[in-house]
Amino acid sequence: MKLWEKSVQVNKDVESYTIGRDRCMDIYLAPYDILGSMAHITMLESIGLLAGDELSILLKELKAIYQIAVEGAFEIEEGIEDVHSQVELMLVRKLGDAGKKIHSGRSRNDQVLVDLKLFARDRIHVLVDSVSALIDVLISQSEKYKDVLMPGYTHLQIAMPSSFGLWFGAYAESLVDDLQLLLAAYKICNRNPLGSAAGYGSSFPLDRQMTTDLLGFDSMNYNAVYAQMGRGKMEHTVSFAIASIAGTLSKLSYDACLYNSQNFGFIKLADEYTTGSSIMPHKKNPDVFELTRAKCNKLQALPNDITLIMNNLPSGYFRDLQMIKELFIPSFEEINDCLHMVTRMMNEVKINENILDDPKYLLIFSVEEVNRLVLEGTPFREAYKQVGLNIEKGDFSHDRKVRHTHQGSIGNLYNGHIDLLKQQIIDQFDFDKVMSAEQALLDSIN
Repeated sequence: MKLWEKSVQVNKDVESYTIGRDRCMDIYLAPYDILGSMAHITMLESIGLLAGDELSILLKELKAIYQIAVEGAFEIEEGIEDVHSQVELMLVRKLGDAGKKIHSGRSRNDQVLVDLKLFARDRIHVLVDSVSALIDVLISQSEKYKDVLMPGYTHLQIAMPSSFGLWFGAYAESLVDDLQLLLAAYKICNRNPLGSAAGYGSSFPLDRQMTTDLLGFDSMNYNAVYAQMGRGKMEHTVSFAIASIAGTLSKLSYDACLYNSQNFGFIKLADEYTTGSSIMPHKKNPDVFELTRAKCNKLQALPNDITLIMNNLPSGYFRDLQMIKELFIPSFEEINDCLHMVTRMMNEVKINENILDDPKYLLIFSVEEVNRLVLEGTPFREAYKQVGLNIEKGDFSHDRKVRHTHQGSIGNLYNGHIDLLKQQIIDQFDFDKVMSAEQALLDSIN
């Protein structure tokens, strides 16, 4: 069944080529396609394109199909082109002509737009929860080990004293910035394209504000042409936020692999998160972090991959955009898997509390000594030269203590401010509004 098919059947090879993996991707969209249809037909009844009794039986049947979808039992039958066709077919089989009325004032173009936006905002909600959980673990570890010093590096040379408090906290704050970018992407995502039809609106007197409210969108995409131009743009924007999170995780994974090696010995990964060698009995390899690094590096290519598909397309719909689904939809599961694994590993990582007992790290305290002399009245350039000469002569010594007190330093981590900023950003998503709207739509059925 094809919604557009008339008297001529398409060549089977062409059909297979053009559909590709789209039917597999559409399974993910099924619950959202049904929610969009429920809102749309509720609006159609309000403008006289559906009778009240037709709306009632359609909503009841759509809710039953929705339940099938959320339970993972929804299938697109052989010969059925997409999720939209399958849902309509199920309604027609059960309700006859009433099922054929749900497409009035709508195109598959705005259907897939609203499906993708509902899907993306739901997955963003899951992603925010996952990022928040990792931030909580990192801040907890930062507080737990805030007094344990470690060497900081520039150019991969020992540089100045750092601490595990700073190290854990740095990645927590990086993820907070990633949440800020995700919030911006969510705001672009959470606008209603329904009613733009094929991209040029409809001669029906559609109430687009009604469907916007029913689906819990912040606003509609006002211009019908721009609503269609948003296909690909929304995915592209969200992919930048996913890539930003992936970038943070990739860098953390690199640190963890490096610091876990015997040459560094700063941390020890829990044995259950390492693997062995088929020939070397002593090996405990950080495969989980290595794979996380690789997965996240792949995800950082996502915005570019989407750009290469949508680049140089004029306004209007083009089938090229279908290919973005295959990149975009699986990316949420991929980044969430990485987040969950990193959260578990960071929660159980063991740290070396005696790193700086090794004399090779003594020179990281040279700046501390310069600053001590400056505080006693020595001009900075003279203090710098004096300490440098002592190092050259092998006469440098230090008590291996640091006295950092400014905001964001070893002695004043400002973790509470990082946590507060995280919560302020999360509150702006206002997920409760969306969940309430969707639940009200489902509960409106007698």
